[in-house]
Amino acid sequence: MKKIFIVLFLTVVSMSAFAQFEKGTKYVNASLTGFGIDWHKAGGFHLGVGAGAGYFVADQWMVLGQIGWNHQDGANEFNLGAGGRYYMSQNGFFFGCGLRYGLNSAGGDAPVNHNAYLTPEAGYCFYLNDHVSIEPSVYVDMCLNHFKDFTKIGLKVSFGYYF
Repeated sequence: MKKIFIVLFLTVVSMSAFAQFEKGTKYVNASLTGFGIDWHKAGGFHLGVGAGAGYFVADQWMVLGQIGWNHQDGANEFNLGAGGRYYMSQNGFFFGCGLRYGLNSAGGDAPVNHNAYLTPEAGYCFYLNDHVSIEPSVYVDMCLNHFKDFTKIGLKVSFGYYF
């Protein structure tokens, strides 16, 4: 009898935990980024914050818009992007890709760089309740016009709200 209740409980929990991936669900997030590796420098201080909003256009498929700020070794970058994500409803893994525009300035007399990025990522949703999740992910910011100088691999932690 005890085993039946446990199986029933796990079935109900697993069914409700991924109802967030249905068509029509809305999503907002805040993220902390920049724990990463870049190609042109070793070490240095990295920090980034971002916000995003999304909408599930079909079950498991979300379109996403993002805005953010990154600071690295005295340079600031403001960015704006759009992309999509696919969620695996069986386990909470997601895979995404997007395009992002970044305005990078080191300050002073340094030139301002206008960069375009291709940004694939892979992550997992840990649900705290039916609406709130913590989403760690690994991403690659591939700079399309200055690959050697601005491409980086990093870790991101997001806090998502599904409604």
